[in-house]
Amino acid sequence: MKLFSQYQDLPSQIYILFFGRIVTSLGSMVWPMLTMILNQKMGMSASEISQIIVLAGIIMIPAYLLGGKLADRFSKKRNIVLLDSLSIAFYIISAFLPLSMTVIILIIAAAVFQSMEQPSYNALVADLTYTKDRERAYSMLYLGSNLGLILSPTISGFLFRNYLWLAFLISGIAIASSTILIQLKINDITPVHDESEEASYQTAREDASLLSILKENRVLLLFVICTGLYQAVYMMWGYLMPLDLGRIHGENGAVIYGTINSLNCLIVVLFTPLITRRFSRFHEPEKILIALLMIGLGYLIFLLNEGRIPFYYAAIILFTWGEIFETISDAPYAANRIPSSHRGRISGFSTVIQSFMAGGFELAIGTLYDHFSPAAAWAFVLAANAIAALLCLMLIRQDRKAYPDLYE
Repeated sequence: MKLFSQYQDLPSQIYILFFGRIVTSLGSMVWPMLTMILNQKMGMSASEISQIIVLAGIIMIPAYLLGGKLADRFSKKRNIVLLDSLSIAFYIISAFLPLSMTVIILIIAAAVFQSMEQPSYNALVADLTYTKDRERAYSMLYLGSNLGLILSPTISGFLFRNYLWLAFLISGIAIASSTILIQLKINDITPVHDESEEASYQTAREDASLLSILKENRVLLLFVICTGLYQAVYMMWGYLMPLDLGRIHGENGAVIYGTINSLNCLIVVLFTPLITRRFSRFHEPEKILIALLMIGLGYLIFLLNEGRIPFYYAAIILFTWGEIFETISDAPYAANRIPSSHRGRISGFSTVIQSFMAGGFELAIGTLYDHFSPAAAWAFVLAANAIAALLCLMLIRQDRKAYPDLYE
């Protein structure tokens, strides 16, 4: 219980967002299974699937930018409620239509609006917390997401064969429950006034443009590239892994993948408090490097043990430890280093760059998978992971020089 006591004394709004994340994640049954829906239900190849996912990513680019601008200009709570309401409508409509490209378009539209809300969500958490509490707050919300996700992937794996429509309906209802909770229970969203030395880089600068802030924070661009490569590599567990499981295990691959997802979430719940506390003295770039090393090792174990199911679970444990390290570091990194007036726009900009990188990466992986071999695709993934780790070593050195107040 001592590990969970670190989440005490956070603002009450953070606890409401935490419970909202749990409820939303309980219904997250559709997007994680999209690759299998397209592959096994609609008969698409790896290249065709990658094209659809990349197209969805392209559509999301202006959505991220607009979401960032909305976060800095309008009420973050209102943005979240409005955008979630649109996602709810698309999921519920999908439940009552036969599976077709129309349903896929509706699912993508729901994902676009949920993506648009992320800059508001991230900026709201930063606004409500002091610098010293921010990593704990993001860690707690990440924990909440995965508490809900423990059961949903396994349930969706069983619904996949005959009751896929029910997964769509549950997703819509779960998001609706979270949205109502936020609307009714979060009232005070006034940003905290942080006067600590650690907050010296966060002074609001309303008149500064996004470009000028980026020019003054060039190390942030290196961070975006590192995390962009990380995201591209990370996404392969939702793309290459289910393709391989379907290829090796047929329709049973969906059930195996669902249980792997559930184990991923269970590991997050068990280890996020431990890692957050034990590595609190490590700075964000150092934790991102650890993440890359662990994810690379997890993928390598999976690749070397195809067909041996117990090794899938060993691989996902290492992979998930890496995921935890990166997730608790990503949002706090930018929030602690840029003016509070630009948090939404920086979040949107970062996501756009990361989406471009991940989209191009996924197209390349789809081509390698279809025209060469799964092994060639995985080799490309591991090479990209190694490059990201080398860039992260550069980031560790440059960040210390650029933001010395955070290292005192």
